[in-house]
Amino acid sequence: MQTKTIKEMQKEVDNHISQYKEGYFSPLSMLARLSEETGELAREINHYYGEKPKKESETEKSLEQEMGDILFVLICFANSLHIDLEEAFDLVMDKFQTRDKDRWTKKTEGDVE
Repeated sequence: MQTKTIKEMQKEVDNHISQYKEGYFSPLSMLARLSEETGELAREINHYYGEKPKKESETEKSLEQEMGDILFVLICFANSLHIDLEEAFDLVMDKFQTRDKDRWTKKTEGDVE
């Protein structure tokens, strides 16, 4: 499988959505879709790692599939608002590497994973 940059993913999603007259949903609808997909991931996490087993009638969905759904909706959301996700990622990483650099205990060479 070919590795894609975030820019390439944003372009691929834009090409897909642009073929439809409806285009991107409104920001409020995008947020609702993102919440819906996050809920589906939470449900799967609960089935895999929590105390709630699946019903026999429920189909098996992978965590990978659910995370992919979230990524697709997030890219749609960003595209609809003309947000460059690579730029957004760089901004948040800068924040974590400066403001929060001493917030957590760093591993040392002797730490075992």
